[in-house]
Amino acid sequence: MTAISAGDGATSTTTGQGTTQGGRPPSHDAQIIQRTLTEIQPVADQATSYFYALLFVQAPALRELFPAAMDSQRDRLFGALLVAAERIDDTEALTEYLSNLGRGHRKYGTQSDHYPIVGECLMSALERFAPSWGPEAEGAWVRAYTAISQIMIDAAADDELRAPPFWYAEIVSHERRTNDVAVVTVRTDQPYAYRAGQYASVETPWWPRVWRYYSFASSPRSDGLLSFHIKAVPAGWVSRSLVHRARRGDVIRLGPPNGQMTVDHASSRGLVCVGGSTGIAPIKALVEDVAAHGGRRSVDVFFGANRDAELYDLDSFLDLQRRLPWLSVRPVVAELATRGTQGLLPEAVRQSGPWRESDGYLSGPPQMIRKSVDALVSAGIPVERIRHDFMGTLVSAAGK
Repeated sequence: MTAISAGDGATSTTTGQGTTQGGRPPSHDAQIIQRTLTEIQPVADQATSYFYALLFVQAPALRELFPAAMDSQRDRLFGALLVAAERIDDTEALTEYLSNLGRGHRKYGTQSDHYPIVGECLMSALERFAPSWGPEAEGAWVRAYTAISQIMIDAAADDELRAPPFWYAEIVSHERRTNDVAVVTVRTDQPYAYRAGQYASVETPWWPRVWRYYSFASSPRSDGLLSFHIKAVPAGWVSRSLVHRARRGDVIRLGPPNGQMTVDHASSRGLVCVGGSTGIAPIKALVEDVAAHGGRRSVDVFFGANRDAELYDLDSFLDLQRRLPWLSVRPVVAELATRGTQGLLPEAVRQSGPWRESDGYLSGPPQMIRKSVDALVSAGIPVERIRHDFMGTLVSAAGK
């Protein structure tokens, strides 16, 4: 619900604290906000705990909008503050990021009159934990939060005219591919428009108000069905429920589509797509999307796994490869490979280059994405042509 929780998605773009994304020196307010965040980072857990305790004391009715367990919510709070602070001088990027949050927070039941109390509690937490807090810092944060909240309120109001806050989705197919991976296909109660490469937040009936993020595993289909690849992970309440408990006929809820890992069809450059584990799901959607637009560009897919058994969707990719002459599929297995190449995925991507005339698309575990970005850059792709939806606490395809 809260205006400063992260997780509703934006492609990560990080800048140094000495300059803005346009190369200009940061504004005075931006410098003050960065200083405050630097000061409270060592005590982030205490600051966020204090913030939520104060919020629920002053506005107890808001507690029911949050999940019973607050650990992940606390992590997202500080992550969103960092993202907003990094973009405070970049109006376009900040507006895009916060508009996504504003639209996404409709599913929690957020109302415009919730924002003032959230802002008051935020200021109280910062005052308590930031040693340099004073009138100057308070003024900078009030101006920033006023702008942040208004962008989110306006985006939510605009979205309300066009779309519901969430969609009910009935599970029509539940296919176990491995002990820990299931392909879940759903039918929504209302039309659901999205683009290949995007993802959605998912809530199950077994864990109310706990939302996790999963990428669409196909491009938009004529029958309107949506598919997700779900991997049950340790302590993953939602993922384990979807893999081990969900059955046909169960109804889940979906938030609005999000994410920037989409194909620019005006470009003729090839695509280098790197997917690890269930991160291969949005990669499959991108391949289908290119095919739907005529398949006039090369697509190289690297499918990474720790063991052969984890290449759970390789056969369907190989079938696509047989039918699509512009598609190349390269499985990479870390241990005891009998299918594809044995080795580490980022290194395989680097060695198969150069990729100077291609764009990069990445989806999978955080460490894989970090190393694969480095591999693609060293193989000739400028970082601005590498797309993924990872921002510290969020990997769209991984989820929990």
